Amino acid sequence: MPIVTIQITREGSAPGRDTATEEEKAALIKGASELLLNVLNKPLESTFVVIEEVPLENWGWGGLPVPEFRRRKAGK
Repeated sequence: MPIVTIQITREGSAPGRDTATEEEKAALIKGASELLLNVLNKPLESTFVVIEEVPLENWGWGGLPVPEFRRRKAGK
């Protein structure tokens, strides 16, 4: 029984959105499940997919909190 965890940022994929849509999440689940079917021959009904949306304040980039990294990058 494979378990796939997908972590995405909670910023959405369009300006003004703070989360992925149900359709986007369904596409992620389908794609990850089909990948395991095609590569490892794991049946779709035995694959579990967990999507975790990570709030902006809970991740970093380049040794900095993301908002600070982005401010510095924009200032260059």
